[in-house]
Amino acid sequence: MTSIIRAESAHDFLAMLPTLAGYRPERSLVWVAFRGNRTAGVIRFDLPRRAADRDRLVAAGIGMLCRLAGVDAVVPVAYTSDPYAGRRGAGTTNLLRLAVRRAEEAGFLVRDALHVARDAWASVLDAGPCATGMPLELIERSPVALAHGDHDLGDGPTGFHRLPEADPEQVERVGAILARLRGGFTAAGTPRAAADSSAAIASLADELEGLGWRTDPVEFIEFVVAVPDDAADRTRELAWLAHLAALPVYRDAMMLQVAFGRIVGERALDDWGPAIDPTVGEMLAELLLGRSSRRPDVERVERGIAFALRAAVTVSDAHRAGVLCMAGWLSWTLGRGSAAADLFERALDADPSQGMARLLLEHLGAGAFPDWAFTEPQAAGDAEHGIAGDAFRDVPFSARRAERGPSR
Repeated sequence: MTSIIRAESAHDFLAMLPTLAGYRPERSLVWVAFRGNRTAGVIRFDLPRRAADRDRLVAAGIGMLCRLAGVDAVVPVAYTSDPYAGRRGAGTTNLLRLAVRRAEEAGFLVRDALHVARDAWASVLDAGPCATGMPLELIERSPVALAHGDHDLGDGPTGFHRLPEADPEQVERVGAILARLRGGFTAAGTPRAAADSSAAIASLADELEGLGWRTDPVEFIEFVVAVPDDAADRTRELAWLAHLAALPVYRDAMMLQVAFGRIVGERALDDWGPAIDPTVGEMLAELLLGRSSRRPDVERVERGIAFALRAAVTVSDAHRAGVLCMAGWLSWTLGRGSAAADLFERALDADPSQGMARLLLEHLGAGAFPDWAFTEPQAAGDAEHGIAGDAFRDVPFSARRAERGPSR
């Protein structure tokens, strides 16, 4: 879906921006892209900490704008926690002027360029802005802010996915189930009876199916994404997700199935084994790295993230890393790069040997973004289930690189 910003002035536009982005920006350079008078997306980068990084940051933003089909205009907005006046404020103004110049050189119409500091705001395109900027109350009291409100929005891009509160009783029950499940696997996470996924499930099926569990990973994931997260007690399902996500083959197949559907999940489980089909394996790897125009199903992804985060707070570190990695990758598929980076960091904190989390964190730190974030809807339903339109594209420009040694 697209939105029409009906703002009579710049402060009305700034009042609308948190709603467009989905959170209240902090220390960010935000690019609001337009197709004509309609918003076409929001791209956010961490502000650079060094002046030497400004050029690279702006170039990355312009590059992403150029990949958005039909975009012809832009408004860059810088949010800082510094005072409007002074050396740091001047540095932000210089960053915005660089953004304006590069955007115009790339052929975009720059509708405005705005600086929002902790104590004031201003447009750098204003021929005569006052030395102290404009009062923030203009934004807070805007009719747009009063109409839309942002009281339910989080502060900063990582606020997209807050870890839920853990239920101590559920934590204990999940721990007991996981202790029993781990008995069927070696310390390396491989089935004691056989090496393939079907044998892993079969070794536990007699006991679990008697309890009514959906033990097959494909059937299980379809259940997870079909049932609302506020359903009755799902202790066993949380334990089963954490158990499977601790095993890389299951984890990757489940991530892909949540995002792209049952058939992809089946192919992933069938083909990521000793007799892997190279063509299928390459396709699955490309999907994992976002090198595809095929777009994920947003509703499935949101439910998958919510369930993975619920599992993360009910298990110990030994099982937490896998579900956090799942939640991080699923967040990235929706364009929430900073939230994804935060979840990958949490996964590495829980288990420093989490190779997939480290790989994806480095992928993000290099500015990688899924190709499907730049595709246009091909049918009416795509607009509801893709991430085009007012898509949020968040890039953790200064993603941390934890030095935890080589992955195992």
